[in-house]
Amino acid sequence: MKRLPPALLLLTTLAAGADMTPDQRAFFESKIRPVLVKQCYECHSQNSKKLGGKLLLDAPSEMIAGGESGPAVIPGKPEESLIVQAVRYDGLEMPPKKRLPDNIVNDFVEWVKMGAPDPRTEPPKITKKAPQEPLWSLKPISDPNPPKVQNTAWPRQSLDTFILAKIEQNGLTPAADAEQAILKRRLSFDLIGLPPSDSSEMSDVSDYVDSLLNSPHFGEKWGRHWLDVARYAESNGNDGLSRNPSFPHAWRYRDYVIRAFNEDLPYDRFIAEQIAGDLLPADSPAQRDRQLIATGLLALGAKPAKAMNENFEMDVIADQINVIGSGILGLSVGCARCHDHKTDPIPTRDYYALAGIFKSTETMWGAAAREGLTAPQTPLHELQAAAKVMPRAEVEPIIAANKPRKTPSKASFSYAADAPLAMGVRDAKKIEDCKLNIDGESKKLGAAIPRGFLSACGGGTVADLKQSGRLELAKWLSSPQNPLTARVFVNRVWLQLFGEGLVTTPNDFGLSGERPTHPELLDHLATRFMREGWSIKKLIRSIVLSRTYQQTSLEPRAKSVESQTVASREASELSALRSSLFAIHLRRRLDAETIRDTMLFATGDLNPQPASGSLIQHRDVLINELPSLHQPSTQRSVYLLMLRNSMPPELTPFNLPDATTVVAQRDSSALATQSLYLLNNGFVIEQSRRFAKRLLQTPADSDKRIAQAYRHALGRDATAAELQRGLDFLREADSMLVSTQTDHPRRELDTWAAFCQALLASNELRYVD
Repeated sequence: MKRLPPALLLLTTLAAGADMTPDQRAFFESKIRPVLVKQCYECHSQNSKKLGGKLLLDAPSEMIAGGESGPAVIPGKPEESLIVQAVRYDGLEMPPKKRLPDNIVNDFVEWVKMGAPDPRTEPPKITKKAPQEPLWSLKPISDPNPPKVQNTAWPRQSLDTFILAKIEQNGLTPAADAEQAILKRRLSFDLIGLPPSDSSEMSDVSDYVDSLLNSPHFGEKWGRHWLDVARYAESNGNDGLSRNPSFPHAWRYRDYVIRAFNEDLPYDRFIAEQIAGDLLPADSPAQRDRQLIATGLLALGAKPAKAMNENFEMDVIADQINVIGSGILGLSVGCARCHDHKTDPIPTRDYYALAGIFKSTETMWGAAAREGLTAPQTPLHELQAAAKVMPRAEVEPIIAANKPRKTPSKASFSYAADAPLAMGVRDAKKIEDCKLNIDGESKKLGAAIPRGFLSACGGGTVADLKQSGRLELAKWLSSPQNPLTARVFVNRVWLQLFGEGLVTTPNDFGLSGERPTHPELLDHLATRFMREGWSIKKLIRSIVLSRTYQQTSLEPRAKSVESQTVASREASELSALRSSLFAIHLRRRLDAETIRDTMLFATGDLNPQPASGSLIQHRDVLINELPSLHQPSTQRSVYLLMLRNSMPPELTPFNLPDATTVVAQRDSSALATQSLYLLNNGFVIEQSRRFAKRLLQTPADSDKRIAQAYRHALGRDATAAELQRGLDFLREADSMLVSTQTDHPRRELDTWAAFCQALLASNELRYVD
């Protein structure tokens, strides 16, 4: 086979890297790049002493171009890709010394199937080295004075001044204030994830904001944001051997997070409890339980199969380092597992200094369905004050009717059937430093690296050699001298309220990420966040009461002075500029959970009470051997059963994360499958019929029912034109059905259900201005 022609090579390479999602980037960085570095670069990279088969694998274009045998990768076609054939030992055998484990082979198949997304830059010959000057994100957080602005009447607080200064520097002006009804709807969705409970005017915006912050729904909304970061799920996901054991106690971590946000647990304490809750003193058994549950953050990760995987222990540690690196520090620390970080000042020694902390930690995920080839069984935290729970009756018939193909192995740890248990971590019996894994291989060991923290952030080594070091790690993460933690979290909050972060790569504050659009504002907010006791609610309150947040999302008409300044700019470029400067509020699509909850709210079916436990509680089973366990529910979506590889079908069409990596920003792309879902999904159809029944229970004329439907679904009155269109729609729908349905009550219900479905499927319901 020959190398691809240059033109086709260019097109194919661009296609492979185009529109790469954060999940795809994370998949490559965590599952593909480390294997290429460890197994392939010795013979197939620019630095190889002898290039094998004229094949380079250290750049996307070279992989697609291929070597003597042809293209190594054909995006989207794993069966035709030589790299897949090679790792399968199907004609070709690479690496030659030993076949890779099945889970890694399957990772390559999945990667090629998704289009071989590859974030590596071209060409590989010149590698960026860590800059001599500190990264902007590693410099100490400053407390800058607000800049001077021309329009001194516009800012309400210092935040607004930083924003306005940039707007004015670009010859623009801020957008007008949003109308009160629009602002009320925006605040309600952003703070509690539900529409306003009524359409009355806000007598005082700050009072309304306080009522939302004090609502128990606040924790359900903002806790879900953190669960994305924490890669929360109630099963392991495919371990590489198609096994997916349940995590029957993970729901306790979900409830812990929701409660923490509702109680405004200071963020530094929130971090400390999740990293080292078992090592913190507690005032009561209930508090002790909460802290043990909090450490579930470090046990929730998707784990590869243990079978034929010599690196299993280090893979678990890699996941723990990644959730702290990407999730809390905003750095891709995991890239230093095999070699010094290519772009950021993170040497491999620092990686193994952190790895030693987790090697000295026992991770407790439970029975893993008592499946011998997957993750080995571990104990769990036994809670003292928590109520006892039993398996849920709703799923027991499903589980009983689907016996496992083989008898599970005997449980290594026995607990009472109703014992309250929790995933988490605790210090291991053996406290030890981790030896450097040469090329990331746990069987190729170098010197032991003292346990410690990132040297580029002023980190030292663990002082208490009798403990794992997690408690010191927690203190280091929230130290005022750590320049990353506050910046990263403030940026996450900004992103959720504006649709874009001040740093548009929220998980990457390194050289490969973007620099902040407003660095002084980022530091101002981070300083204030720490000064005000790391209060998340105070941070959110100050932002949503700003003039910046309360701008309209409608594009303003150009004024003469602006027209002169930007006469040569295209309208789209101007719109993008305004958005990047936060000179206008972005119209955003609601996330999957909020869309479902809003439909339930519109029909009057939403159960606002917190859920109790989980459908999978106390059931150690293989999810892959069972039909769907999802059951109808009217509770908020955050309480639905979140199984890796089997997420709630009501949520998956709208870009629900797969919970395998740290996710900071949901993909909001519009897909054809979403329209099909709104037209054909059983949940939407059922809610439409229930909505129609609600309207028909009210003795009223059709126009009054239409008006009522608009208020329930969209939170506003229908216009005269909308009322007329609604009446026309009902008349036409009825005439279409009359020939097939003589039963008037049923025909009336079907007609109104079609109208209600149109409202539930409308853009206005799914977007917030």
